[in-house]
Amino acid sequence: MTVWMLVGLAGATVALLLGLVTVLRLPAFLALLLTAIVLALVTGTPAGEVIQVVQAGMAGTLGYIAVVIGLGAMIGAMLEHSGGAAAIADAFVRRLGPDRARWGLLATGLLVATPVFFDVALVLLIPFAYAAARRSGRPMLLYALPLLAGIAVAHSFIPPTPGPVAVAGLVGADLGRVVVVGVLAGLPAAAVGGMLVGGRMASRVSPDLSIIPSVGESEVTGRVGAAAALSVVLLPLVLILGGTVWSAGSGGASWVSLATHPFTALAIGLLGAIYVLGIRGDIPRADVARICNRGLEPVGLIILVTGAGGVLGKVLVTAGADEVIVGAAAGSAVPVLFLAFGAAALVRVVQGSATVSMVTAAGLIGPLLTDAAGWLPALVTIAIASGATVLSHVNDSGFWLVGRYVGLSEGDTFRVWTVLETVLGVVGFGVVLVLSLFLR
Repeated sequence: MTVWMLVGLAGATVALLLGLVTVLRLPAFLALLLTAIVLALVTGTPAGEVIQVVQAGMAGTLGYIAVVIGLGAMIGAMLEHSGGAAAIADAFVRRLGPDRARWGLLATGLLVATPVFFDVALVLLIPFAYAAARRSGRPMLLYALPLLAGIAVAHSFIPPTPGPVAVAGLVGADLGRVVVVGVLAGLPAAAVGGMLVGGRMASRVSPDLSIIPSVGESEVTGRVGAAAALSVVLLPLVLILGGTVWSAGSGGASWVSLATHPFTALAIGLLGAIYVLGIRGDIPRADVARICNRGLEPVGLIILVTGAGGVLGKVLVTAGADEVIVGAAAGSAVPVLFLAFGAAALVRVVQGSATVSMVTAAGLIGPLLTDAAGWLPALVTIAIASGATVLSHVNDSGFWLVGRYVGLSEGDTFRVWTVLETVLGVVGFGVVLVLSLFLR
């Protein structure tokens, strides 16, 4: 198999997947699974061995990812129900004042949406943009867009949110390095998109505040302060980053390595959330268990879709794709990064979901990185995240959610949200390209 044959095969695979999702309206998990089976047969895997390949791909992927996503989802649920997410936003808006509240809302979106799903973070935090606009007498979009930029960047760029965690597992990236690259790329993207571009759009578009739905209170059964909530958000991230630094310095296994592994770090973070947000936040212990269990409910689909993406990658490896591409891509990170960005962007435009786009692209790009070491897998992870962020439009649920809660017509949502998402993705990818010159 030549490189061009493999490129054509990958293109046909994406076309089949998108046809199943957009034309036949099959669920993403089933579409990915069927595409992987067809790909296995086309690439010469004996029919009797196809199911074994599917099982191996699913098991190899979910053994790591399911644990990380599940623990992160439970931390996010505790932040939501304890009032911790709202406390962080309220502290920023009140203490920074109207002039600097935009930066506070951007930071709030970044911090809160790291363990909390996009739609939950939006509904929880958008009232603070309304409040800041009322206090200052300035346009509401001036405050809403930095908040949305922070939420969007956290949703796609920074673990333990499911998308980058899934991609990191599929491409073999160290999660601590993914956090570093995600923050380095995400902060400039959020600043340019939310503050610079968002400021200009706020003066040109006037939302219809009468169509904004009333935002009811989330089910809050406790109350904690902003400092306590921030400690819960930062604890697992600090541990994971500490593990990356430790590994780079010593290279050996130890108790420190165990304590800073993403499994252990997130488990410690969840225990901290249960104590700080739950027990000290006056939430009954029976309710704490219920909240954690409810936090797992939305992640089932994400885990299955991620597993199916892993199956797709396993099929390509079984077909020998890694041997064909790795040699051609050796010596330079840039071609792989462009391929990663482009594949994710293509799937994003056609089928809408950022998470599905990231998983699909990672399944295709993963075989290229079989022997990759250093920072390249982390750079590829964020390149994929950047591609999966651009050009949100009518087939993306976030497009409608943002339009509804910010009071935008469909046309204005294109002019505001689609442009903002594209700026975030392009700036993030640009930073990744620059980082690839220095991180090896």
